Formats: sequence, C-alpha cells, structure tokens
Amino acid sequence: MDQASNRTDAASISATILEEEEARREALEEASADTVLPDDLLPGVGDEEMTFREGIQKGGKSMMLVLLLLAIVEEFDRVAITVLGPDIQKSLNISDTMLLGLGSFGGVVLVLSTIPFAWFSDRYRRLTVLSMATAVWGGLVAFTGAAQNAFQLAIGRAGSGVGAGAKIPISPSLIADQYPIAVRARVFAAEALGRPTGQVIGPFIAGGIVALAGEGPDDWRIAFYVFALPAILLVIAVFFLKEPSRGKYEHDAVLGKALEKTEEEPPVRLSSAFQRLKNVRSFYYLVVGIGVLGFALVAVPTTMSLLLEEVYGYGAFKRGWIISVSWSAALVAIPIAGKLGDKLFRKDPKRALWLMGALVTMYGVFVTVGVRFTDITFLIIFYTLGNACQGAAFTQMGPTISAVVPYRMRAQAFSLVGVYIFLMGGFFGGLLTGAFSDAYGERTALTIVVPPAALIGGSLIMYGSRFMKRDISLVVEELLSDQEEQQRAAKNPDQVPVLQVQSLNVSYGNLQVLFDVEFEVRRGETLALLGTNGAGKSTALRAISGLKMPDRGVVRMNGRDITLVDPEYRVTLGMVQVPGGEALFTGQTVGENLEVWSWLIEDPIIRKERQEKVFDIFPQLTDRLDDKAGSLSGGQQQMLALGKALMLEPELLLIDELSLGLAPVVVQDLLVVVEQLKKSGITMVIVEQSVNVALSIADRAIFMERGRIQFQGPAQELLERDDLLRAVFLSGEGA
Repeated sequence: MDQASNRTDAASISATILEEEEARREALEEASADTVLPDDLLPGVGDEEMTFREGIQKGGKSMMLVLLLLAIVEEFDRVAITVLGPDIQKSLNISDTMLLGLGSFGGVVLVLSTIPFAWFSDRYRRLTVLSMATAVWGGLVAFTGAAQNAFQLAIGRAGSGVGAGAKIPISPSLIADQYPIAVRARVFAAEALGRPTGQVIGPFIAGGIVALAGEGPDDWRIAFYVFALPAILLVIAVFFLKEPSRGKYEHDAVLGKALEKTEEEPPVRLSSAFQRLKNVRSFYYLVVGIGVLGFALVAVPTTMSLLLEEVYGYGAFKRGWIISVSWSAALVAIPIAGKLGDKLFRKDPKRALWLMGALVTMYGVFVTVGVRFTDITFLIIFYTLGNACQGAAFTQMGPTISAVVPYRMRAQAFSLVGVYIFLMGGFFGGLLTGAFSDAYGERTALTIVVPPAALIGGSLIMYGSRFMKRDISLVVEELLSDQEEQQRAAKNPDQVPVLQVQSLNVSYGNLQVLFDVEFEVRRGETLALLGTNGAGKSTALRAISGLKMPDRGVVRMNGRDITLVDPEYRVTLGMVQVPGGEALFTGQTVGENLEVWSWLIEDPIIRKERQEKVFDIFPQLTDRLDDKAGSLSGGQQQMLALGKALMLEPELLLIDELSLGLAPVVVQDLLVVVEQLKKSGITMVIVEQSVNVALSIADRAIFMERGRIQFQGPAQELLERDDLLRAVFLSGEGA
C-alpha cells in the first residue's frame, strides 16, 4: 500500500513538473514571438499611390540622372570585356578558363573593396567617396586597354571591382534617402535601366570601334580608352550633388517628422551591423539567394559571347549587336517591374519580394531552354526573355533592403549583396563555368550551372518574403523607441538615465541566452546584477560594453544610442568595464599595465596625475610596480584592475564579479573603495556572486534567471524574496 502510494506521489510530482515546464516553455515562446505591427503603422504599406513625376519632383532629378549615367558607363566597361573577350583571348594567348577567371577578377576586388567603401560611407560624405572611386575606376579601365599580358589585364579588371565596390553600397543608400518610399521601386528601376541601356548601346559601340579600326589583333584596346573618357565628367558631377539626410522618409512616415539630432550620430561598427543583419530574416534569405544566383549571373554573359564566337563563328561586331538585342526587352520589363513592385508593396510587402524570387527562377528557365536551341534565332529570343526577367527581378532588391534594414545600416547591408554575388557566386561560378566550358563546351557548361543556381536562389528569396512585415515592424519599433526617448529627454533633461537597456536579446550561435532584458541606471546609482550560474549576468555586461553584439535591442548612454558602435567609442563617452578575471595583462608588470591603459589619456601631465591617484587609492600596488601582474594575489589583481579603470575617470563603471575567489578581508577593503567611488558620483553596474556583498553597496538590484529579469527594485526588497534568494544560495553563489 505504501509503495503504491509512493509511486502515485512520484507520478503526481513528475506530472506537475512536466506541466510547469511546458507552461514555462509556452510562456517563453509567447514572450519571444515576433511582433508584426498593423499595416497602417508600416511605412509605405497602404499608402495612396504617388506618381513617378511627383516622387522625382520631391527628391530632385539630378541624383537619379547622375547615378543612371554612372550605371550606363560602368556597364560599357563590362560589355567590352564580354564582347571583345575572344579578341582579347587571341591577343594575349589565354584560355577560356583564364579569360573567365580574369573577367571575374573584378568581383574579387569588389568583395575586398565593398565593405571598406561601406565603412567610409558611414564616416564621410557618401558622394565624395563615390566620386573618388569613380576616378580610380576610370583610370583602371584605360589601363585595361594597355595590358600586355594576363597579369596586367588582371590589374585593369580590378577597375570594374573598384567602381562596383563603391556603387553597390553607396548608390542605393543615396536613392533610399533621396526619394519617397511610395516611388522607391520605380526610382530603383530607373537607375537599374543603366545596365540594359549599357548592354544595348555598349556592344554596338565596342564592336563598332573595333570594326572601324579594321578588326586588327590589338584594336580591342581602343574601346577601353574610349570608355574611360566619360569617367572624368562623372567624377565632377557626382562630387557636386547634394548629400541627402539619412533616414528622412522613414522618420516622416513613422514619426511625422525627422528626429532632431543635437549631435552627430556615432558611426556603426561593421562587425556589429553584420551580426545584427543576420537576424533580419528577409534580408538574410535575400542575400543568400542572390549569392547562389551569382554562380550563373556573372559567368553567363562571357560564356554566351564565347558560344557565339566558337560555335557560330561570329566576329566582334556581330556578337556585339546580338548581345545588345538580348537586353532590349529588359528596357521594357524593368519600368513595368518597378511600377508593379510599388503597387505590390503598398498592398503587401512580401508580394514584392516574392515577385523577385519568381523572376529569378524564370531567368534560369529561359536561359537554360535558350542555350539548348542550335537555331540562333530561338537562342536569342529565350536569352532576351531571361535577361528581361533578371533585370526586372533586381528592381525589387533596393526597396526591400531599404524597408527591412534600419537606415543606419543600409550601406553595410547593400555591401553584403556585392560580397555574396561576387565572392559566394561570381568568382567561383566563373571558374566552374570556365572549367566546364573548356572540357565540354559552352552550351553544356551553361546547362549545368544555370538551372540549380536560379532555382535555388529564387526559392530562397521567395521563402524569405514571409518575414517582410516582421522585419519592417522591427525597424518601426526602433524608430518609435528613439522618438520616445528623445521626447522624454526634452521634457526632463535632468532625468535622462546614464544607462538604458531595452529589449536586449543576445545569443551565442543558435543558443539564446538573454531574452528582452530591460533596465535603467540613474546618475550616481549603483545597480547590482544577481542571479544563478548561467543566468546571463556577465553576458548582459558584455552586450552593454560592446564586447558582445545583441541580436535585438537598444543600449543607450545619456540618451545616445550606442548599440552598434565600437567599444572604444563607448570608452570615450565614459563607459569602462572591469571584466571578471580578464582585466590584466598578466605577463606585464604592474607599471606596464597602468602605462598601456594610460595611453588613452593624451595629456602626459594628466596621465601622471591619474597614476598617482591610483596609488593613493591602492597603496599596496606602490611597491609592486616592477612585479608581473600574474604574480600578484587575487585581491591585488582586482585592485590593479580597478585602478586601470579609475585612471580614465569613468562616468559609468561596469564591474564583473568583484569578489570572486577573494578572502572576506580583501573584499571588505574593495568595498571601501567602491563606497568611495559611489560617493564621488560614479554610476556603477556590478555583477556580483555574493548576495550579501551586492546588497551592501547597491541602491537597486536585478535578479536574473535563465536570461530573463525576474526581479527589479530596491536592493532591500530583494531580501524579502526568499524564492529568488534560495535559488542563488542553492547554486552556491550566495555566500
């Protein structure tokens, strides 16, 4: 009877535990669920239609016209290498694989330069950066014409990478900031006309120049000299355009007006932006899909030109007009796709991105079917339809990225497009297609490479479209949060928190460790972060100081958003962290540790005064200046770590595990120092293993468990929460 009763009790307890765990899991999922705002709160969704003329009048004609001309002239250069590829091949005596590899080399330079150009565009005037890059590009186009061997040709082809490397992150970010949301797809389509226009006009010019010159073995060089000339005029035109305000139309749509900026926004750290962009799901699937498509996209034009030369025996001029004709339909398809994209976006943003994925898939179908025809007429017809689909598809990329990515990170987002197309797809796709072409012929190479690239790429883009509203909602929430904080600061400037953390989510790989963590720290306040092992306390400090990039959320210091800025920049604002067990260079002496840290202080007199102040606070260090930091006792190491931080006279001091592994007597000495810092007005956030230590110095306490805040309030109130403190003591942390 007793055994049966025990089994029943055990089963009852197990069932209760399972029910509680299931309830906890459901609550976690519900709290972590993505918020999708109503359509009337999403910029550009449900708006009234704006005519293209109205949009251009509002944003101005100059920007669109100059960027369009830049796209056309850059395409001339690409067309020349495509049309004149066989002539270059014979002149320099190189193989198909070498020609395709060199043709793709510009993509390698693009990959290496796009991200630096995005970095520069965040810190300097974008139009100046674009103008300088255009000048370099023009010079290298001319150098291509002078190339005498494959190595020199590779240097010349780097020019196409420099031009595109600047244009890919800068041009679309300029368009997004210059023109209203309601006409963005059409403006992006207008700029996208540069490619087919260049493809239609360029082959005639390139082929015509060679034909007029007599089609000699080196007459291809003249075309590159001619195409370099317009770069000079474009350098000047780009430089004198007016720089648009970043995020203006998003501010107007969401907030009704642009947020007033009392000081210049800090530049976004590239690694932080890329980490955050991975969590913009529609963008993630978009760039991966484009990267897969790149396997075919970059190699197809040159391979098609080789096919026309080797299989059909066409010369440069005839190849030129055939390739020209193949882009003619795109001139019609692109404006239609731009107008349709704006219409679909107003109804449902995901439809516009789904359209892009569908058009990418159709591109693959048309090109694959076309190359299987031996009749040149049918080959041209299907290739023309494929190019029309490709050109139409990319009209949706710019508006999509502009909508789902916060305006502060647009340049970085667009730079990733170039990286994925040319590194993930273009360069390796060119080598792969070239190898198949040398082994089996151009027709077979295209049949092998194009179908999987287009099908997989299009499918990924269509799949990512389902996250459009979710990602736009996150952008809107971030803007509303900025507005709310600005309004609060304007109403009560003296009440702006020194530190503000909102909706902080942090992951290590696929393991999320912080969930919507929120708290504020007032000026002069000491806040203690408590919790069980693995609760996320140290991770929260790392995210605040910039050592760990959050997936979502905002970190502000004195009202300024510092979520995506470098840790070094946070130090200049007055934020200093003392990391637990990682604050010293143990192989250096005490004096060297202080000297290295003091390099951040420019004035040598002030630097010396600050060091002397450290010795006044911690006299135990005075006699150990020449000793290795690793030879100090645990207490002395912690003193040195605090001393290094205090030399910078921080406004906000973050201390991780102050008393870890230290004797009670040493801890008491450190607490005296902390109390002095508190009296001096330094704001502190302290992660502490000992409840008694933390509550003896903290004004407020936060208790964390499993990455969530379970308690937040006055430190003394936490003493009344036996349920929370019991968890700490049972984990062995509460001594």
